[in-house]
Amino acid sequence: MKKFQMTIFALLGLLMVSFAQQKAVQKAVIKTPTVQCDMCKDKIEKYLFRTEGVTAAKVDVKKKTTTVTYITDRTNVENIKAAIANAGFDADDVAAEEAAYKKLPKCCQKPEEVKANK
Repeated sequence: MKKFQMTIFALLGLLMVSFAQQKAVQKAVIKTPTVQCDMCKDKIEKYLFRTEGVTAAKVDVKKKTTTVTYITDRTNVENIKAAIANAGFDADDVAAEEAAYKKLPKCCQKPEEVKANK
């Protein structure tokens, strides 16, 4: 019986330690209106996976949104938007970094009529 109680206490201790070490995770949906195709999707997702604190990234080309899951003590929404902009795409109110945008393939750049309206 003593061994059983000791085992239970040990498991409870490990369980408490594991809960104490869990990081706060948050999800954000960011408008990415300049996403045009699957190449855009792949580029943003790969870029975000290299961003510290990002645990998941999913770009929806049809809805023109990017859903990002991240660890809150390692990054924040503004850093994620900046990362998307550094990849060459608009992210909510953050405009794409021009040099990165110019390096995108033509299919990932804004259509001419969208550029003319701005």
